[in-house]
Amino acid sequence: MTSLIRHPTEIFLFSLALQWLAAYLGHALRRRGKPLEDAERGDFNTILGATLTLAALIIGFSFSMAVSRYDERKASERNEANAIRAAYVRAPLLPSAEGGQTRRLLSKYAELRIQFYNVSDPARLARIDAETEKLQDDLLSIVTKAAVVQPTPTVALAAAAMTDVLNSRGSTQAAWWNRIPTGAWSMMLVIAFAANFLHGASERRRTPVLLFVLPLIISAPIFLIADIDAPRAGVVRIVPDDLLALRHWMDARP
Repeated sequence: MTSLIRHPTEIFLFSLALQWLAAYLGHALRRRGKPLEDAERGDFNTILGATLTLAALIIGFSFSMAVSRYDERKASERNEANAIRAAYVRAPLLPSAEGGQTRRLLSKYAELRIQFYNVSDPARLARIDAETEKLQDDLLSIVTKAAVVQPTPTVALAAAAMTDVLNSRGSTQAAWWNRIPTGAWSMMLVIAFAANFLHGASERRRTPVLLFVLPLIISAPIFLIADIDAPRAGVVRIVPDDLLALRHWMDARP
């Protein structure tokens, strides 16, 4: 299940097939059974309505979770760009040699962070993370050395800005790891299965095409939820607008 929910198209097809199978099974069992009594039919319709309502609530709740996580990832990208900008602006507070070197490394660092958002290939992403770690170590080493040699308030400001850069990357990574729990996905699919089974079992004439309609309607928002919740695999992506603007701003600086 964990690997499945990371691929929106696959979970859409799985959800569609699962729900159509449920509707077909319910329809087949109803045709073999005897008609319901009036009292039983009323109870059945009540259960069907409650199940469909519960499915709608769970889908809506899951969509809200996915959107909130998307907003969190976007906010972390903006915070990261602001932290890099602040460190770049404060770099001249360091001794001249260290300040110039820090700005050059921050420019490379910003480019790597942009690639982090745009790359989907795991091998390339691993290389980007390794290069980012090395740049962070180099930046921290430069600032630490300057702070030891010249422990002034101005150097402390530059060091604090560099710490914010490192912390902001950690916050970004945590936001990308924050996904809808597997248990929520399982519950959503189970309720959708039950709703389609009861829908197929209701005493109304239905063709295979009509049995396909409700599974398709429910699978569409499930696909959207999975797409938003998969930062790299879906159609909805986090575009690093703030980091791109930061790179253009750095390029325009003397």
